[in-house]
Amino acid sequence: MAPRRVLMPLPDRDFDVTETAVPWRLLTDAGCEVVFATEAGGEPPECDPLLLTGVLFGQLGAEPEPRAFYAEMEQAPAFRAPIAWSAIEPDAFDGLVLPGGHAPGMRQYLGSELLQERVAAFWKTGKPVGAICHGVLVAARARDPGTDRSILAERRTTCLPKYMERSAYLLTFWKLGRYYRTYPAYVEDEVRGNLADPKTQFVRGKRTLTRRGTATDDRGTVVVRDGSYVSARWPGDAYAFTRTFLDVLEGVSTPSPSTTRSLP
Repeated sequence: MAPRRVLMPLPDRDFDVTETAVPWRLLTDAGCEVVFATEAGGEPPECDPLLLTGVLFGQLGAEPEPRAFYAEMEQAPAFRAPIAWSAIEPDAFDGLVLPGGHAPGMRQYLGSELLQERVAAFWKTGKPVGAICHGVLVAARARDPGTDRSILAERRTTCLPKYMERSAYLLTFWKLGRYYRTYPAYVEDEVRGNLADPKTQFVRGKRTLTRRGTATDDRGTVVVRDGSYVSARWPGDAYAFTRTFLDVLEGVSTPSPSTTRSLP
């Protein structure tokens, strides 16, 4: 049996280390083939470098294990030779993962109408789609060609909560300016604005700023599954997010009802 192929689009630079490397590692370990895609293809993309060295005084960056995964991922042939967004064919893949990131280079990925069109086409297949943190914006901005509404209009979802985005910005703006504010609008506000009933569909989860899930501990994580769609808030959810996405990928013919996985 051929391995399941999972597409992971990225910008040329500034994507989140953990939200990319943890899914890559866990999916690869599960026997999946991860295919990367950038706008033009051909050249390996680059992560947000501050997440490897430390955003502020050596803090707020990726944890050691995700950094080690990233170092391994950099050497993977698929990462070193991504396909182009224009070459994305939904029928060629079994799943789609949309990582996040907040540094300026992410605008190329978050604002691409071409990528949004490809994501909308993939969504119509009913195959698993996972989005984490700012990656949820790509899905929220993707339009259903039949209704011109967001493909998330009727789905339950989470994303980077406003309180997290605001806290990171206020903590670092004196040194890094708008590093933590990719767009004037907060991610949560834009995502909620694309939902038919944000009061019932948007899941913020329990408040947390420091606790991160790990390979063996999901405490403090929030992952929302609505059919074949899986979403999560931030790098601290990356392990639980990927495991939930794998559950959907392995049982795509019988997706479960909407569920929220939130552990204290």
